[in-house]
Amino acid sequence: MIPIASEVEGVEKKFTEMQVLLEEQGFTLGGNWDYDGGSFDRALDNENKVWLRIPFQVTDGNIDSELSENNAIIRFATPYVLRHLYQEGNDPEASFRVVGAMFDQFQSPSDPDAPVDDRWTERAKEIMSEVDRLLKR
Repeated sequence: MIPIASEVEGVEKKFTEMQVLLEEQGFTLGGNWDYDGGSFDRALDNENKVWLRIPFQVTDGNIDSELSENNAIIRFATPYVLRHLYQEGNDPEASFRVVGAMFDQFQSPSDPDAPVDDRWTERAKEIMSEVDRLLKR
């Protein structure tokens, strides 16, 4: 994980406003969001292994799954780049379980904090510079 310096850190904004702005820049709401926090994520590579993540905490209200229902104010933390390495092919520890398959359908990264090539760090800095510029409007 490599922190990326950005003017977004500490900024408080309406969640819905930020979701629209960041989706226009290729970000999506990260899968592990909950009512009091989460992240906006953008893949930096075609294999979806290198990610730029902008974490946030809810400071007022809460996040709901319906965009129009959200009243949350969020505060951004330090953006960072991370790289997940996944085992290619079949998981040797997998076992057949009908009920468990509904819950365990994705394998965990073999290295959730793998080294990040400098080119991805530079790309993340460029993207965050654009996000910083858009936030000033």
